Amino acid sequence: QVQLVESGGGLVQAGGSLRLSCAASGIIFSIQTMSWYRQAPGGQRELVALINSTGSKKYVDSVTGRFTISRDSAKNTVYLQMNSLKPGDTAIYYCNIVLAYNAGSSWYQWWGQGTQVTVSS
Repeated sequence: QVQLVESGGGLVQAGGSLRLSCAASGIIFSIQTMSWYRQAPGGQRELVALINSTGSKKYVDSVTGRFTISRDSAKNTVYLQMNSLKPGDTAIYYCNIVLAYNAGSSWYQWWGQGTQVTVSS
């Protein structure tokens, strides 16, 4: 089993910053990708940022230049530094990790419980 524990959400004024963390624990042999998704009220879940095992990153256009994804491989933890926040960034943020349990296993996807980010104008 794998557990993902998210932290760092909250209420912030427009222009402010927040840092999200997601720590994975349990049976983890290798991690392929670590990502952050978000879902606004009434909206679909969208990919915000992704970092793969080589450190390559990608972002949705709306956050490029404002958000930074990073990972600490030793701690199986992914971070999302969010700067210059806007009311449109208000959503529940979910971490997503694709991992393998052992050398011969397939890749499996795990989701965090979600953390609320609210940006006031």
